[in-house]
Amino acid sequence: MALDLRQSLRLTQQLLMTPQLQQAIKLLQLSRVELEQFVEAQLQENPVLEEGIQESSEEVAQSERETERTEEQAISEQMGEASNIVDSVGQEDSKEVDWEEFSRFQESLPPAPSYSVNRDTEAPNYENIITRSKTLQEHLMQQVGELDFSEDEKRIATVITGNVDEKGYLANTTIEEIATAENVSVESVEGILDTVQRFDPPGVAARDLKECLLIQLRNGHFKNGIVEKIVENHLHDLENRNYQNISRILKIPIPKVIENVQIIAELEPIPGRPFGGDVVPYVVPDVYVFKLGEEWVVHLNEEGLPELKVSNFYTNMLNKSESKGVEKNYIQEKLKSAVWLIKSIQQRQRTIYKVAECIVKRQKDFFDKGVEYLHPMILKDIAEDIGMHESTISRVTNNKFMHTTRGIVELKYFFNSSVTRADGGEDLASESVKRMIEEIIKGEDLKHPHSDQRIVEILEEKGIQLARRTVAKYREQLRILPSAKRKKYY
Repeated sequence: MALDLRQSLRLTQQLLMTPQLQQAIKLLQLSRVELEQFVEAQLQENPVLEEGIQESSEEVAQSERETERTEEQAISEQMGEASNIVDSVGQEDSKEVDWEEFSRFQESLPPAPSYSVNRDTEAPNYENIITRSKTLQEHLMQQVGELDFSEDEKRIATVITGNVDEKGYLANTTIEEIATAENVSVESVEGILDTVQRFDPPGVAARDLKECLLIQLRNGHFKNGIVEKIVENHLHDLENRNYQNISRILKIPIPKVIENVQIIAELEPIPGRPFGGDVVPYVVPDVYVFKLGEEWVVHLNEEGLPELKVSNFYTNMLNKSESKGVEKNYIQEKLKSAVWLIKSIQQRQRTIYKVAECIVKRQKDFFDKGVEYLHPMILKDIAEDIGMHESTISRVTNNKFMHTTRGIVELKYFFNSSVTRADGGEDLASESVKRMIEEIIKGEDLKHPHSDQRIVEILEEKGIQLARRTVAKYREQLRILPSAKRKKYY
C-alpha cells in the first residue's frame, strides 16, 4: 500500500477557556463580600475603570458647601463685631472694661450654626472606629502587669499567656519547652503557670479538660472530696452519663452522684469562650424576596456594589491621534478588560436574579406556609427551567443568600433530596423531615428521651418511612445528641 500526503479541511467546534471566560466564571462563584473586594482591587489596578457618582449626591454636596460658606461668612461678621467692641474697650486704658455691656452683646448673638453630616461624602468607615473587644491574650497580659513580677518572671508569664489558644488552653507548648527556651528550671515555670491559672477567666492556661475543671473547682472552693474524684477518674462515664458505674466505684448513692454532677455542669469547659475574637461574621443578602399583593417579588441587592463605568478621559485620549504605539495598546487593553468586567458583573446579577426567581416560583409554599412545605428540588430542575448547565447553577447558589420573611437563608438551602411517603402522598423534602425530627425531640420527656428507633416509629405513624440510620444521620446534621446523652437526671 502506497503512502502519500494529502490535505483536508475539517470544521470542528471547541470550547476554549479564554481569560475573559475564566474571569466570568470566577465572578459567578464569588460571594457578595468577595465580589466587593475584587471590584475594589480592580478599581485600583485598572485606570480606565472608575466608580460612577450619582447626580443627586453631587447636588446635595454642592448645596451643603454653599450653606457652609454662608454660615462661615455669618460667623466671620459676628466675630468682627466682637473684635471691634474689644478693641474699643482696650483703647480706653484709663477706664475699666464694661463686662455687662460685653455680656449683653454675647446674648444678642444668634446661636452657633449646626452642621449636618453628608452620608455620601468620604467619611471614616464606622467599622474602623468601632470599639473592638479585648482579646484573651490582652486580658491575661493586663493581669500580668498588675502583679509584682520580676523581669524574669514577667518574661515567663508572657511566654505562657502567648501560648494560650483561643479556647483558653495551654496547648501550643509544654512546660519543658518553655523552661528550655528561657533557660530556667521546670519548677520555676510551673510556679508561674500556677499563678497564671488563677487569672480570670477561671480555668485558663489549663493543659487539658481535666485540669481546667480541677482549676475551677479549686478557685471556686467547690472541692468536697467526691467531685474531684469524678473529674479525675470518671470523665468518660460522665460524658456517657453512666452514673451507675460512678456510683458503684465510689460507693455512693446515685442522688449523691447527680448532686456532684450538677456542680461540674456549672463549670466552663472552654474558658476562652467570652473572648470569641474580633471578626464578627455577618451575611449580606444578594436578593430580597417580599410579598407584593398576592405575588412574591424578587429584588436584587445592589447596595454596596460600586457602579462601574469607563473613564471618559481615557476614551478621549484613545480617540485622539497623538496616542500611538505602546500608550495606545495599553489603553486598549485596559479598556477591553474594563468593558468585560462590567459585562461580567451585569451577567452575574442577571443570572442570580433568574435563579432566585425560579426558586421562588418552585418553592412558593415555603414562603407562604413555612419550612414544613418545602418541596424536593435538585440543581437539574432549575437548570432546565432557565436553560443553563447544572454547574452554573451550582456556582450561582454557592455562598449566595436570600433575605426572606422567614430569615436569611443560603440559596442551596432550597435544594433537598426527596423522601417518599409510605401512604402514597406527595414527596417531602429532606429539610422538612429534619424539621419534623427536631419538633419531635423538642416535645419529648427529658427524663425519657426518644431513641432513634422510637423516632422512626413516630414518623411511620405520620406516613413517613425512614431507616434508623437515616434518622441518626439527620439528627447528627441537626447537631442533636443521642438519647443517652439527652437524658436528664435532675
